[in-house]
Amino acid sequence: MLPDGGAFLDRALQRYVRFEDVLRAYRRALGCRGAAGMRALLVAAADRADSAAERVLFRLLRVAGITGWVRGRRFGCWTLDLAFPAARLAVESDGWAWHSDVDRFRADRAKQNALVAAGWTVLRFTWHDLTGDPDLVVAAIRRALGP
Repeated sequence: MLPDGGAFLDRALQRYVRFEDVLRAYRRALGCRGAAGMRALLVAAADRADSAAERVLFRLLRVAGITGWVRGRRFGCWTLDLAFPAARLAVESDGWAWHSDVDRFRADRAKQNALVAAGWTVLRFTWHDLTGDPDLVVAAIRRALGP
């Protein structure tokens, strides 16, 4: 019923519910009107990405055969979108909806400064980068990972 159910589900998973709760709700709704649409959203969210941009990033890395990354790694009081812990590389996907809040924008800058101070490299990519020039994204990550 919503024009962008994916965005709604992403926001719900970011702030209000756990994936397991959504999965249980889907199972209760099997056979009901709208269950097929729920299934499509659930499959998209199954990788536990916090946004569509993260899902695209994960897919790019899998297709490119890049391994050694983890999603949602804790760093201090923050959570990294994606990290290569062995290489001390953090990769952040910057969506407009998430960063339009002043407090979140400031927190992301504090997180990046703390990462850099701790010797990490931080790469940030926008939706446009991920969808408009995925080869550039993959190449930048490969360069940062080194030989």
